[in-house]
Formats: sequence, structure tokens, C-alpha cells
Amino acid sequence: MTHKINYILFSFCLFFTSCATLQPGYEKPVVSISSFETTPTQSLIPQFKIGLHIVNPNRTPLNLKGVSYTIALEGHKIMTGVSNELPQIEAYGEDNIILNASVDLFNSISFFTDLIRNQKKEGISYSLKAKLDAGTLYPIIKVMKEGEISLKQAIQNQ
Repeated sequence: MTHKINYILFSFCLFFTSCATLQPGYEKPVVSISSFETTPTQSLIPQFKIGLHIVNPNRTPLNLKGVSYTIALEGHKIMTGVSNELPQIEAYGEDNIILNASVDLFNSISFFTDLIRNQKKEGISYSLKAKLDAGTLYPIIKVMKEGEISLKQAIQNQ
């Protein structure tokens, strides 16, 4: 019985000590897409570099542990990936990270098949979902960007 009480007291002390390290007033970092470009490749599958700009509005550095992301076009998951090679974002600082991504061949084929079937479509909807892990004491940072790419404008710009 005494061991159980000691274990419960130890658990409460550990819990409150770890909660004390959380910052009151912690603000969620701001993440935006800064670039999206193709990269040369020797394979048939296209490769891309996706730039994310991260702003840390807090008084402690942001030590990112990892990121996972998905990019979809017209609801088809075209690219997914992860990275654990991320910089530390200093307190009240900002930095850019580059994610290397490759295309999911089968989902891309489904996307292009749907695009060919619906040729009168004026735009393509896209979404980027990213999840950044700043460690166990901080909340997961989730980013969701959605929009539409105008096909008419893309053709005119060529």
C-alpha cells in the first residue's frame, strides 16, 4: 500500500514539474509556404523542393524534432513525406526549411485521368497539410493551406 502511495505522489510531482516548464503565454509559431519548385532528377518521377518559412513568436528557441506533410491536388494525395533535419528557430526569430518531395506515381495517374475527363475545369484545387513536432512539452503545430490554381492564368503565363 505504501508503495502505491509513493508511486502516486511521485507521478504527481513529475507531472507538475513537467507542466511548470511550459511557458505561460506560449504562442503557436507561424508557418507559411515560401517556395515550391521542381528539381532535376535522373528518374521518371519528378522531384520538388518545398520551402516553409517559420516564425517563432516566443521567448525560447523552437527546437523542431520533425515534420510530416501531404500535398493533394483535387483530393488526390500527390506528395507525402517526412524530415527530421530541421534547424533550431531562435527566440523571436524566423528561418526557412526546405523539404524534398517526390510524387506518388499512382495517385498522380489518377489525378491526370480525372483532369482529362473534366477538361472544362477552370482551376485545380490544392491543399498542403504539414505537422511540425516541437517536442513533447509543446503542442503539435498543424498547418493547412488550401486554394485553387487557375488553369487559364497558368496557360497565359507560359
